[in-house]
Amino acid sequence: MKNPIFRGAGVAIITPFDDNGINFDKFEELVEFQIKNGIDSIVVCGTTGEASTMPDKEHLSAVKFVIRKVNGRVPVIAGAGSNDTKHAMELSRLCEKAGADAILSVSPYYNKTSQEGLYAHFKAIADSVDIPVVLYNVPARTAVNINPETLAKLALIKNIYAVKECNFDQMLLARSLCPDDFVFYSGEDGNIVPLLSLGGLGVISVAANIIPSQISTIVKDYLAGNTTKSMQQQIYFGDIIRALFCDVNPIPVKEAMNIMGMDVGKCRLPLVDMSESKKEMLKEALKKYSLI
Repeated sequence: MKNPIFRGAGVAIITPFDDNGINFDKFEELVEFQIKNGIDSIVVCGTTGEASTMPDKEHLSAVKFVIRKVNGRVPVIAGAGSNDTKHAMELSRLCEKAGADAILSVSPYYNKTSQEGLYAHFKAIADSVDIPVVLYNVPARTAVNINPETLAKLALIKNIYAVKECNFDQMLLARSLCPDDFVFYSGEDGNIVPLLSLGGLGVISVAANIIPSQISTIVKDYLAGNTTKSMQQQIYFGDIIRALFCDVNPIPVKEAMNIMGMDVGKCRLPLVDMSESKKEMLKEALKKYSLI
């Protein structure tokens, strides 16, 4: 039996940058803010953390820092994906050595491998470590989908515990094919309750960077049987969730945090600032929820 890495809300935490690299003082503030506000897990160096712009040395420094500052209070899941299987294996081993509770492994992008290739890729990564592996299916970014049948085969591997699923259209079939102890986490803040209704156990959230307690409560209420309240909160926070995805993630969430006075810095190129019209829309959403 595979025990869930966490139940509830995990934050796909942003990486605060300054002119010298990672702003570790700010990073510590963000970690403490998340834990103080009841987050259930921290996912470091994922898409929202801009891992694709970070050389391995910097990537691992971020992972090690978060693990040290969290100090076992919640599980830390380290992004360790790559479209180069050998590189992903090595990065996964280094994250395990650093003390990560699990790794997040995205489907290989650009190469656009077959379903057989996906299975071989993820199996090689899982075989290279002993800690749990969370698969990350985000075809809008990678241009390749982990089909339900492939997911079901991967779920039989002993340390592949879960998937961060962004393709909700296949959720029903995937849930029916996978073992009961295989965990689904929503990869979309707008689909938390729909995914929970099909047996999911939580979300890996972008919005939790600014509203961690609210996102966590949506999941906790649902899992506690307060489904109507959970649904109402999912609907209520719809405007801020839409605003946070009006441009390429993590551009809006970092902009929101800066507007809120959190001073997390800019995104790295090739991501650039939002247009003024989008900034105004984001500000209006933040005002609606009394975040500014």
